[in-house]
Amino acid sequence: MSEPASRRIVIARHRLPRWITGFADRHGRPEAALDETSCTLLAPDGATARILIPFGPLDADDHAAGSIVDRLVDHVLTDRRVGALLIRRGGFAVGVFDGTRLIDSKVGSSYVQSRTKAGGWSQQRYARRRGNQARQLYERAADAIASVLLPVADDLAAVAGGGDRAGVDAALDDPRLQMIKKLLLPRIFPTEDPRLRVLEAFPQTFLAITIELNELA
Repeated sequence: MSEPASRRIVIARHRLPRWITGFADRHGRPEAALDETSCTLLAPDGATARILIPFGPLDADDHAAGSIVDRLVDHVLTDRRVGALLIRRGGFAVGVFDGTRLIDSKVGSSYVQSRTKAGGWSQQRYARRRGNQARQLYERAADAIASVLLPVADDLAAVAGGGDRAGVDAALDDPRLQMIKKLLLPRIFPTEDPRLRVLEAFPQTFLAITIELNELA
């Protein structure tokens, strides 16, 4: 008997309806099961597809209108107002998206020295300088977050973070930003150094759908 072959795939959200149709064509019409973070398709031949739900959970009420799959697709394709926060050593970018359209933003660059291999006093001096540069970057990023995201925080479905986890966490340690911190999605997405073009393309990343697929090899 063949063993299940597991893999994780990522697709653009608009491809989800066609992907589900293809899964059913290959494996038979699946049953669907929900939990707080995912919708799992269970096919007659034993194949499974666990679709992670963005901006979840999906309503698990059995009496809700439409099938679980239909409601999943509607949920995925719904445009939301989402905040974005990208921080890496090269700078920061903060924005507000209406669906995939960037409607407000602030971008800044900052130099933070790379780590040095020097020892002794030189190493300590470089470490202090690097720490000061990083702190200044995080303070500027926090000011940008307060300026761009705080005024619309009540309208945001979530805040998507990108770049460096330590940098995002450091900026959000600012006491003004507790509401934004609560809206931050659990995953920090890897990105290039923050630039306007990187920010504009960020919805392709945070709106993408992750599927954990198990098929018989």
